[in-house]
Amino acid sequence: MWYKRLRSQPIVVQAIWTVLVVAFLVALITARWSLAFVSFATFALSLLPVLFQRRFGIRLPVRFFGWIVVFVFATIFLGEAFDFYNRLWWWDVVLHGGSALAFGMIGFLFVFMLFEGDRYAAPAWAIGFVSFCFALSIGTMWEIFEFAMDQIFGLNMQKTGLVDTMWDLIIDTLGAAIGATAGFFYLKGQEFGGLTGMLQEFVHANRRFFRKFRR
Repeated sequence: MWYKRLRSQPIVVQAIWTVLVVAFLVALITARWSLAFVSFATFALSLLPVLFQRRFGIRLPVRFFGWIVVFVFATIFLGEAFDFYNRLWWWDVVLHGGSALAFGMIGFLFVFMLFEGDRYAAPAWAIGFVSFCFALSIGTMWEIFEFAMDQIFGLNMQKTGLVDTMWDLIIDTLGAAIGATAGFFYLKGQEFGGLTGMLQEFVHANRRFFRKFRR
């Protein structure tokens, strides 16, 4: 059953899993233990959404799941194992902005789920604002985590310190605003760059959590 579920995933997801497995085996053969660990950790984290769905009974649409796997792959495997953060100056910018946008949409879905899909339970702007705050708080907690790791373990996660942190927060703010705006337009029944379509897919795939939903 597990094999069939994994085989049913998008091609890009299967390709990423194949790359990770091959990299893990090659790393073991060549005794590159750090690469082996990163490959294994990335593969394990990319499987978490599957376990999450089974544990909480939430169905993730194909685009949601594919985006999560690609993000984990880009962040951990490419970012850390192949040092894309230093090789490409825009790598961190794209990932920060993408994660903030995603958390803005997740925040919207969470709040909308609390209202059981009742789009008239609160003003659209209010739900959008809560979604924005949720996403930005996640980004802020991550920056606090980076600061703590640098101070306690002598790492260099903040790179240039205050400047790096402030740019990350600015990007987080923009991404969170876009994600929350997608939720706002969804409640208004309007399209917003394909993002509202992803929200629609999630709601339809999990109708039991949105029992009061009406178009």
